[in-house]
Amino acid sequence: MNIAVLGSGGWGTALALLLLENGHKVTLWSYKEEESATLRRERENPVLRGVSLPEELELTADMRCVKGCQVVVLATPSFAVRTTAAQVKELLDPGTILVSVSKGIEKDSALTLTQVIAQEVGESHPIVALSGPSHAEEVGRGVPTVVVAASEDEASAKLAQDLFMNERFRVYTTDDVIGVELGAALKNVIALCAGVCDGLGYGDNTKAALMTRGIAEMARLGEALGGRKETFAGLAGLGDLIVTCTSMHSRNRRCGIAIGKGTPPQQAVAEMGMVVEGYYAAANARTLAQKVGVEMPITEAACQVLYEGYTPQQVLAQLMTRERKQESEESWM
Repeated sequence: MNIAVLGSGGWGTALALLLLENGHKVTLWSYKEEESATLRRERENPVLRGVSLPEELELTADMRCVKGCQVVVLATPSFAVRTTAAQVKELLDPGTILVSVSKGIEKDSALTLTQVIAQEVGESHPIVALSGPSHAEEVGRGVPTVVVAASEDEASAKLAQDLFMNERFRVYTTDDVIGVELGAALKNVIALCAGVCDGLGYGDNTKAALMTRGIAEMARLGEALGGRKETFAGLAGLGDLIVTCTSMHSRNRRCGIAIGKGTPPQQAVAEMGMVVEGYYAAANARTLAQKVGVEMPITEAACQVLYEGYTPQQVLAQLMTRERKQESEESWM
């Protein structure tokens, strides 16, 4: 099958290699010609050192590469999803399936990324969201990984499952697109907070509590917006939360560590050199929570630190001294 992967960051590159390994004809698209030229010359992505790019992998900066493709994978940062979808709309063949592998919520609109794509390309192209605990650095090295493909169109979800799945990359399917996408976006906020706790020198107790209460508020918002609670106990929820809160591969956690050690939030984000999705997702999640009347104290605390000048110590004190509750009052299952 002919497949184009739009976005040559670590995740797009790792998935392009996976699809190539599975016997497909794959083209990896870069936003800038100089980036594509570097990949062609070095046959290695700077963010995936040690992972070679075979000659069979086509590398280009020409968006017309999507013509003739039965599947197009969108792997850009969340802020570029809308512009990329708008660019590609007129070039797609009829019925081309779009697979969104980006994680985030669009700024201003607070839409999920498949909703953004659908707005731009219309209803004639089935859309699948692929998500789960999956660091690009590990997928690129062939580390066993398990994810979930979500689509309202069952046939498209199963096609994505067949395209990506092999002995080192297992794919489940679901029709809960909202739950999967919100899990993918919101876990970045909690991971940023987990990093802050690490930067402050707190221990396992703190992180365990943060992750447990974090998944609870993620599920509350997800259910209020039409997702299913059980999705947040799965790969795109709890699974992705664990890997992002505990790994140094996670730029959200690393950014949080810098903030916890005293670096101003905006400076910490800038110094990462890559998009810190949790920084933007926190504000978008707060907007969504206010819209549907869902309480998200950890997300609110994150926004106070990231945007309003509060210190981590101040918001932690607020969280720890909230009014007394029974755990079952805020249970998510």
